[in-house]
Amino acid sequence: MTTPTTTTDDATPPMRDGVGASTVWLPAGDWPSPLAFLSARFPAIDTGQWRSRFERGLVCDASGAPLDADAPYTAGQHLYYFRELPPEPRIPFDAEVLHRDEHLLVADKPHFLPVLPSGRFLQQTLLVRLRRELNLPELTPLHRIDRGTAGLVIFSVNRHSRGRYQQLFATRAIEKGYLALAPAIHGVELPLTRRSRLVRGEPFFRSCETEGPANSETVIESATAHGTLQCYRLRPVTGKKHQLRVHMAALGAPIANDPMYPVVQQTDVETYDRPLKLLAHSIAFIDPLSQRALRFTSRRTL
Repeated sequence: MTTPTTTTDDATPPMRDGVGASTVWLPAGDWPSPLAFLSARFPAIDTGQWRSRFERGLVCDASGAPLDADAPYTAGQHLYYFRELPPEPRIPFDAEVLHRDEHLLVADKPHFLPVLPSGRFLQQTLLVRLRRELNLPELTPLHRIDRGTAGLVIFSVNRHSRGRYQQLFATRAIEKGYLALAPAIHGVELPLTRRSRLVRGEPFFRSCETEGPANSETVIESATAHGTLQCYRLRPVTGKKHQLRVHMAALGAPIANDPMYPVVQQTDVETYDRPLKLLAHSIAFIDPLSQRALRFTSRRTL
């Protein structure tokens, strides 16, 4: 198992271009060297590429020191390594920092920019861009929004206070408001609460509603005319994957330009001319350190 490393203890190698090292544990086995193990563990990366990483100091031992590719294999220890991807085309939109203090940073994310590294995205993510541009190696998101969704993302700047703010999200002490453009929902009065059970769908990257106890809840608070569509104010009570998108589609009002709900729209070429019309518009909470009421509002529009 591999996990991105976000700790900053003395053993952890320093970040490289805004990217932290990942960690891999060495299980019992008869591999002669770390190089042999990594080549077997990650067959999509050939041995020559792994050796190049060792030679450039991109694989380190548990103390954070660069490791020799042919060092003896020692089960029970762990290694640090840095991911490498082919050059990524720049996503041509920038985030705006709305607030920064010694504990928190609030960013206003554009559509199309992922929050965290995943799949083919590494440098072109909100987290890596901010770490690199602001020289904040400990920056860690306290929550996330979809790549296609624009709007507010809150980051922890200080690991010592991070747990206090994470608890706000764990206990649902955060009030989040979204705006969405979608067709009119006929035959219902607002506000309306949608509760359902969300599970992994098909394909694997979708969510779907199924029978069983509800584990998701969205309040559709109001709607106003917006051209041929309606602008809805949405309040997610829970935070399941794609929750707002699934709930709106299930109500017969899929969010405009949604490429996955109610059906997946196949495309081989990504374009930026049809952003998902969903915006993480506001976040409000009581700061657990200062006890002040804080509220942040996106400057973006739909």
